[in-house]
Amino acid sequence: MSEKSFPQGFLWGGATAANQCEGAYNVDGRGLANVDVMPHGPERWAVGMGDRKMLSFEDGYYYPAQTGIDMYHHYKEDITLFAEMGFKTYRLSIAWTRIFPHGDEIEPNEAGLRFYEDLFRECKKHGIEPLVTITHFDCPIHLIKEYGGWRSRKLIEFYKRLVTVLFTRYKGLVKYWLTFNEINMILHLPFMGAGLVFSEGENKQAVEYLAAHHELVASAWATKIAHEIDSKIMIGCMLAAGTYYPYSCRPEDVREAQICNQDNYFFVDVQSRGAYPHYALKKLERLGINIGITEEDRAILAENTVDFISFSYYSTRCVAGAGSEVENTVGNAFIGTKNPYLKETQWGWAVDPLGFRITLNDMYDRYQKPLFVVENGLGAQDVVEEDGSVNDDYRIQYLRDHIAAMRDAVIEDGVELLGYTTWGPIDLVSAGTGEMSKRYGFIYVDRDDAGAGTLARSKKKSFAWYKKVIASNGADLG
Repeated sequence: MSEKSFPQGFLWGGATAANQCEGAYNVDGRGLANVDVMPHGPERWAVGMGDRKMLSFEDGYYYPAQTGIDMYHHYKEDITLFAEMGFKTYRLSIAWTRIFPHGDEIEPNEAGLRFYEDLFRECKKHGIEPLVTITHFDCPIHLIKEYGGWRSRKLIEFYKRLVTVLFTRYKGLVKYWLTFNEINMILHLPFMGAGLVFSEGENKQAVEYLAAHHELVASAWATKIAHEIDSKIMIGCMLAAGTYYPYSCRPEDVREAQICNQDNYFFVDVQSRGAYPHYALKKLERLGINIGITEEDRAILAENTVDFISFSYYSTRCVAGAGSEVENTVGNAFIGTKNPYLKETQWGWAVDPLGFRITLNDMYDRYQKPLFVVENGLGAQDVVEEDGSVNDDYRIQYLRDHIAAMRDAVIEDGVELLGYTTWGPIDLVSAGTGEMSKRYGFIYVDRDDAGAGTLARSKKKSFAWYKKVIASNGADLG
């Protein structure tokens, strides 16, 4: 093994989400979900925030999740391309409404179960280990209309039914599971994160924390159920990560960064340590929010902590305390202070490879559990040359710098890391903007922001580069 290579068995791959790639929103009995009705265009943000009620398809809007990149009908072709790159793992998500179209049925939809079984077997055929997110922002529209989304404790029972079906059906096919994607996104895009739509005058913060508590309890139940069905299953949580920097060494800035880091980590504190940290309980007390923790909740959380911690990393964040006159920026739904030392992407996200190493160390120091990087990548506008090629050297450079920083965290710092899946190994719909033009993939998909295109797949320059990285187990980043 090279001194610069990752540990043997390191899981290289890529990550997608059902609602951003599958399409086929009304095929084989699938029901409608919150992620389906988020339109492309200026109203997408208001819908994602839960401020603009949109629980069905309305005239005059384009809904990119309806077709995505039609991976539902292309998955064999796509997995073959992933295998050609040498993927050891492929992270994907289950569309809840393929399994339970309304979310509260007693019996699951066999066509949906069979689709994912076929997909997992296709992965296994190519030697690829599925890494499956149970809920990647999906919440059945029926559960939103009938129960108010995750504000209702009843969703815990529906989720338990879902995971019991999944763990039983796919026993032996799937080893690694994630309960909720970017669980902290509830506080930033609550409709997308938990199916929350707010009425006028409602205490949004109280509803968000209540929904978060229900998801945390559901996550612990999933861990319990998984280990009872199959002791070999590994359950992970998933966080939208990125360490907060103080804007300066002014104590007010340092304190603000500490508070922001706590606000972000509290979800994983519960999932990894088994109890609400004191700072979170004090915050809820100050805000006058009662999330209705029961003794059963406390026991379930304490006895069923996750086996590993997964996270997305795109950038660090920077914040200033009161009294600072600073310029704000937005990256991945997180508003913060513009960091004058960092360059930004076309979409205003700070580029910080060293921050990746810092974040890895911060999380491993805090939890001392295996980590798994399940999203990292660069969204950029690609140009297709006359010969059909896409020379995405900027993507190669971004990933090269980040993988090098990750390698330092593992080899130099001793961080225990299970694997690394880039976000969007194939172009797909952006969760934040609904655009196709914000491309992440090693594989180009002929599709534009208005939904036009042939859906043909083709390899970018980065395809061969990532294949080389995987073949060398991270030793060759040239």
